[in-house]
Amino acid sequence: MTSRERVLAAFEHEEPDRVPCWCGASVEFWEKARRRLQLDDEGVRVRLGDDFRRVFAEYAGPEFPLSEGATSRTVFGIERQGLGYGQPMSHPLAPAVLLRENEAAGATLREVHDYAWPEPEWMDVSKIKAEAQAYKGEYAILGGDWSPFWHDAIDLLGMENLYIKMYSEPELVDAVMQHLVDFYADVSRRIFDAAADSIDIFFIGNDFGSQTGPLLGPALFERFLLPHLKRLIDLGHSYGLKVQLHCCGGFAPLIPLLIEAGLDGLHAVQPDCRGMDLRTLKAEFGDKILFNGAIDSHHVLIDGTAEIVRKKTREVLDIMMPGGGYVAGASHDTILEETPLENVLEMFDTVREYGNY
Repeated sequence: MTSRERVLAAFEHEEPDRVPCWCGASVEFWEKARRRLQLDDEGVRVRLGDDFRRVFAEYAGPEFPLSEGATSRTVFGIERQGLGYGQPMSHPLAPAVLLRENEAAGATLREVHDYAWPEPEWMDVSKIKAEAQAYKGEYAILGGDWSPFWHDAIDLLGMENLYIKMYSEPELVDAVMQHLVDFYADVSRRIFDAAADSIDIFFIGNDFGSQTGPLLGPALFERFLLPHLKRLIDLGHSYGLKVQLHCCGGFAPLIPLLIEAGLDGLHAVQPDCRGMDLRTLKAEFGDKILFNGAIDSHHVLIDGTAEIVRKKTREVLDIMMPGGGYVAGASHDTILEETPLENVLEMFDTVREYGNY
């Protein structure tokens, strides 16, 4: 089977020739892998056995000067500083919208609507189809906008304020979510209009879980987030695509709602988080949604020996691969730089050796 056929069979909960593999890695780990293996980007992907390739729209909108100390800026005007993606330096909607206690609700809503929301045309989709077609149908192609609207809402409003306003001014939260997802849906629609026939999976990401459980319970999730998530799921399905969500943490209580909304796949499945026992997840949901990941990035890949990596990878395969519906990979979105390359190679080599149906 080709990588594409293998992945799509897994999404259909059929058993392909072997378990598909997924490798998401940080820039720093990727540079280390290229240097140590003396391979280019594609060579590293082939060596690891990655069955996926990803295409992106490119930002082509206006340039905004950064404030002193800022290292980056999102399209929603959030300036960030620090390592990696950094942390927001401010919450642009919090002072104007949420902390003026004497302001009427209508005025606060007006400020949300009048905020400088980005334009979907800022994202250039013109190169996506050619980039996807360059793989000649060999690999499963991921596309669409990442769409982290939950994180953007937290950045715009501040997390505590966001939670409070879910109770005190739910219509304000609705307005913020609507604007955010309007942008993301329009960007992805432009991507799919240009290249849906060359894309297989709409890949989106929002972290709804923490180490100890969901960041909000099923009732709040269903009220404020699920309708917008379903908008994106329905959008992908309308173009004939599978839809996969990246979600960190222990979010098991939300999985039935995600399945009900039509989600096809979940990434990256962290077994060390509360409620994310692999046997339980497979038994309860394995025939309803694809699981991607589940091999412990921290205690196994970072801290373990090659022998431990091999043992634990085989244990995960034994649990997750029966009946299809599983893609093997690390339990974190991006393999971190401190992860030994030898352990990552051991994980993928073990999948290829023992992940055959």
